[in-house]
Amino acid sequence: MDNQNPQQNFFNQQTSLPNATAVLVLGIISIVGCFCYGIVGLICGIIALVLASKDMSKLRATPELFTEGSVKNLRAGKVCAIIGLCLSAVYLIFVIFLFATIGFEALKHPENFNSHF
Repeated sequence: MDNQNPQQNFFNQQTSLPNATAVLVLGIISIVGCFCYGIVGLICGIIALVLASKDMSKLRATPELFTEGSVKNLRAGKVCAIIGLCLSAVYLIFVIFLFATIGFEALKHPENFNSHF
């Protein structure tokens, strides 16, 4: 038999961070979603960073309660979300620049745009 108190095992048990997997998935989607005119990547990246900040505050308060794997997932997801957010912002700015300089009509009918030159 085990000499440890069952209550002591219950209190020493580590759990995963509640949003670590969601942050990782949303971070990866934000990188892939940057090619959807940047909008999907921006939305997923912002949501991932908000969830990551909530979990980071829980982690700072009691780091011994959470498993190492969930902490690594949270950090990787946060990095992916930052990368996806940056790529999406750059792509969205590029698309806005194209619409402002070339115009929407030129993107719909590029053959008419080239004939003027």
